[in-house]
Amino acid sequence: MDPISVTLLAALAGGLGGEAGRQAWQGLTALVRRPFQRGDTEGDPGAIVPAVSSGEPELTALAQAPNDTARAHALSTALAVRAVLDAEFARRLEEWSVHARQAGEQDSVVHNEISGGTYRNSPVIQGRDISGVTFNTPPQQP
Repeated sequence: MDPISVTLLAALAGGLGGEAGRQAWQGLTALVRRPFQRGDTEGDPGAIVPAVSSGEPELTALAQAPNDTARAHALSTALAVRAVLDAEFARRLEEWSVHARQAGEQDSVVHNEISGGTYRNSPVIQGRDISGVTFNTPPQQP
């Protein structure tokens, strides 16, 4: 499985994708909080189990500072390590990843619609994330 994108994790923690993004973040939170199953070491009391994070501390840290790429990277790494050690977690994380990427893509979809009037000689701007635009005002003096 490919590591979970640091950019996607930070974006979801920061609220990207509206309701779909919020649900994706909640899904990851629920997944990370599931008990850690360590594969081949179960039932072997003499097995040496490496000290590995479940991902929960990294998840909490990123939720507190979604713009911190170091925290997003730490979470991505913790998820990847846990996926190697826990086959069930890896399967569920892959499923979550597909849905989360779709939630992240939803935020980049632009739908523009003009309705409710006549626009023969009026300016129309269609796009995404437009700011600093004014109409019918004289230019500002330097």
